[in-house]
Amino acid sequence: MDGFWGLLPILLILLFILSRQIAAGQRHSQLVNAFSKLQKKRKSRIIAVVHRQEPMGLLGIPMLRYIDLNDAEDVLEAIRATPSDKPLEFVMHTPGGLVLPALQIARAIKAHPAKTTIFVPHYAMSGGTLIALAADEIVLSDHAVLGPIDPQIGGLPAASVLRVAQEKPIQNTDDYTLVLADVGAMAITQLQSAARELLTGTVSENAAIAISEQLSSGRWTHDYPIHFAEAREIGLNVSRSMPQDIMDLMALFPDTIRRQTGVKFFPEDAARARIRQQEEAGPHRVTMTGYAPQEGARSFSLGPWNPKELRERTGGEGRRRAPWRDN
Repeated sequence: MDGFWGLLPILLILLFILSRQIAAGQRHSQLVNAFSKLQKKRKSRIIAVVHRQEPMGLLGIPMLRYIDLNDAEDVLEAIRATPSDKPLEFVMHTPGGLVLPALQIARAIKAHPAKTTIFVPHYAMSGGTLIALAADEIVLSDHAVLGPIDPQIGGLPAASVLRVAQEKPIQNTDDYTLVLADVGAMAITQLQSAARELLTGTVSENAAIAISEQLSSGRWTHDYPIHFAEAREIGLNVSRSMPQDIMDLMALFPDTIRRQTGVKFFPEDAARARIRQQEEAGPHRVTMTGYAPQEGARSFSLGPWNPKELRERTGGEGRRRAPWRDN
């Protein structure tokens, strides 16, 4: 009996790990099926860059994901694996991230010969907006927003640091502020140039200059929401023709950290369908839906061409890592 109690903690740990693996397998299967069906329907390569709070490590410590170099590697690999005549469709849901990977992704999208579209179900701020500038079309849902791309230097808006250095007497300004202002000025110039490059061919040259200056010059706070009407007013090629199946795709990326929400909403049709499903299941059967993300799961996920491609790229030892892996 003493031996059993000694083994109990180990058994519980093994059970916990096994449950995580089972949940990860369910999540992966659900993503593969959903992406495969949608790509076949839309005849395109669909890539989802979705950043939410995710549990990291065994303790499930929450961490907000953002655009990083790992994302860039995966997206670039996915774009390279896409036939040149196959349209690219991105689902962007991100608070932004690092300029380097965002610009790498944006340039790869710009270089793709077929049509490229960025779908924004809710928001694509900062680096997400920079990526969106590269697309032939930006599609916003109702109330979805983009954001400014003004650089942040040392945790401060580069434009604000630059204004302080210009307006304050230099003898009263410390060297650190002057250095930040110098770096900030270079960063603004670089981002304006990058934005003009990404907008080339989508809008006129004059419009590209005006848009890049407005988005990067610091006229707004960095979290300022640019809605559809304002995006169109400044000259961006945006539309509201958001497909319902793209919106439905967001349900595959729930925020599992926030397990309780203060918002409850059950459409009438969905409620009737749920009641009918429970009646068909019987009084002693419970239908479980959904999934939990794998431990350390990446926010970035994309589907393969089809399940066969997934098996070919992931099966067997020594084969290269698939670009649509979950972790």
